[in-house]
Amino acid sequence: MPRFATLGDITRFHAGERPQAIALSFEGRLTTYEELEAHSNRVAQGLLAAGVEPGRRVVYLGRNSDHYFELLLGAGKAGTIITPVNWRLALPEIATIVEDCRATALFAGEGFEAMAEEIATRLPDLKLIVTMDEPHADWPFYPQWRDWHDAIRPDVAVTPDDIAIQLYTSGTTGRPKGAMIRHRNLLDMLDTLKAATDIAWNVWTPDDISLVATPVGHIGGSGWGITTFYHGAKAVVAREFDPRRVLDYIETERISKFALVPSAIHILIRDPRARTTDFSFLKHLLYGSAPIPPALLREAMEVIGCGFVQVYGMTETSGAVVALPPEEHTLPATPRMSSAGKALPGVETTILDEQGRHLPPHAVGEIAIRTIASMAGYWNMDDATAATIDADGWLRTGDAGFMDQDGYVYIRDRVKDMIITGGENVYPAEVEGALFGHPAIEDVVAIGLPHEKWGECVTAVIVPKAGAAIDPDDIIAHARRRIAGFKTPKRIEIVNEIPRNAAGKALRRELRARFTS
Repeated sequence: MPRFATLGDITRFHAGERPQAIALSFEGRLTTYEELEAHSNRVAQGLLAAGVEPGRRVVYLGRNSDHYFELLLGAGKAGTIITPVNWRLALPEIATIVEDCRATALFAGEGFEAMAEEIATRLPDLKLIVTMDEPHADWPFYPQWRDWHDAIRPDVAVTPDDIAIQLYTSGTTGRPKGAMIRHRNLLDMLDTLKAATDIAWNVWTPDDISLVATPVGHIGGSGWGITTFYHGAKAVVAREFDPRRVLDYIETERISKFALVPSAIHILIRDPRARTTDFSFLKHLLYGSAPIPPALLREAMEVIGCGFVQVYGMTETSGAVVALPPEEHTLPATPRMSSAGKALPGVETTILDEQGRHLPPHAVGEIAIRTIASMAGYWNMDDATAATIDADGWLRTGDAGFMDQDGYVYIRDRVKDMIITGGENVYPAEVEGALFGHPAIEDVVAIGLPHEKWGECVTAVIVPKAGAAIDPDDIIAHARRRIAGFKTPKRIEIVNEIPRNAAGKALRRELRARFTS
């Protein structure tokens, strides 16, 4: 298999080598590699015909779909930049992202047509709106729009250094940041991992079948699909995570590889059918994005019985950069199972103090990554980029931890106070901003508290206004109207005063200790 320079090269190669092999399966709709090459070429031609110029953003708003991956590959061939938005966000959050990226094309999935209509009025550069699943009176319908155009690859010069995908992450100030990922960030890392033949869990064959159940608005969804196509394997796309559907896919599609966040693993193995599901075709389950309780990991290993791989990474590193392989997942558990693993090929890890100095083994500081997979930077946020990636290429993760003398990375806390709930990143500033202004709230701090199912529970610690009564249901409803459901507090704690340091910064660690003791 050759080295691919850009994402568009993947389908061109496999369409030539294995034209009738299935690339995508989605709710009974099958797409061969030959068809995926033709469909993505048509998408590229359609974007260019609509006046969407190379370098502009193409927004996808919807749940997982096989057609999304046609759009992703087609946008890459046209030199445009796919920007999938997390559909679980609230309308104001989605509108902020779509406006920030200056979208020139908008593709709306089922249930998001009305939202697209409202957002479209705020986009002065918008040239194209397409509905993905249902016809619309005023907009073209995706299958028809796609097939209006030639299946010939467009004559556009796309380079490995061009941006392929822009994924938005939450910001510490509540403002989302668009992480710009180049074609080579994705492909060079895949090339490096493929060349490392000693990583048995990363060995793929064209007969492998992967399950894409993570939302495509995350690197875990889009990146996992790209990884599958890179290897010429078959991707079964789940519209969204549903444990019953996932268990069905595992048996009927004979899934051999897939990835989940710990909260999804918890839900999956709690389903009554999990104990009777045939997992015999499943080779490896990758998990990450949040800590996994040891008891949950042990139970999952016993129920599912495949090779477990813990991966650590972030959007800004184009996905996984550290891994703990199956052979280190042992029962009874060893101390190494509490680590995230070691750096993958093409990756360096270190621990930095606040001044950027490298710390010795077992000293706690901020985990930093240097890798060929590091993003190009944040869209239109040079200061944030400079604060994240230093002049030597070290990317600060925001996670506190240490490394042992053998290079294993142990995560201890999050420097930036981010909450991870159900695999979703939530910054306290977003929650606090949604709650401030409620007539009963004098002061509020958001923290994450341990939760068996979700990993962490978004918790609002509230100081009521004098004489006001706090109604938890009213507080939660107030937040839900302003931010996504997964960011909405699930737990309310009432205090007389928020503990703060001399600079006025809330002592979140103290609050977490108080409410977990």
